[in-house]
Amino acid sequence: QVQLVESGGDSVQSGGSLTLSCVASGFNLDYYAIGWFRQAPGKEREAVACISTANDSTFYSDSVKGRFTISSDKTGTTVYVQLNNLKPEHTAVYRCASPVKVGSYFPGYLCGEIYLDGREYWGQGTQVAVSS
Repeated sequence: QVQLVESGGDSVQSGGSLTLSCVASGFNLDYYAIGWFRQAPGKEREAVACISTANDSTFYSDSVKGRFTISSDKTGTTVYVQLNNLKPEHTAVYRCASPVKVGSYFPGYLCGEIYLDGREYWGQGTQVAVSS
């Protein structure tokens, strides 16, 4: 079955860096989009960055451009997001998600939540805590 498993969350001080990993399995698709989202306590879910395994195209939310970098391994089964120069406002549970549908591999549509219709797959999340 489809599974997304995140890891890499930790507690760091302001200015620190982390690399989060999302391992995907059971997709049975040639191309797909995987994205990172975060949700802080009391706040709505926010897209962070998304990537397409079709051509490694990426999409970033304005709030993380230049600070976070999304990438994938050659097989497209592991997607990373490098979080640099972290600040307390980046504290959140970070989760990866994918629609796992034929043709749904545009990262902008995933980060724009156009692909999110309740049938997408989510990982369990990994906690990032940034102290000042």
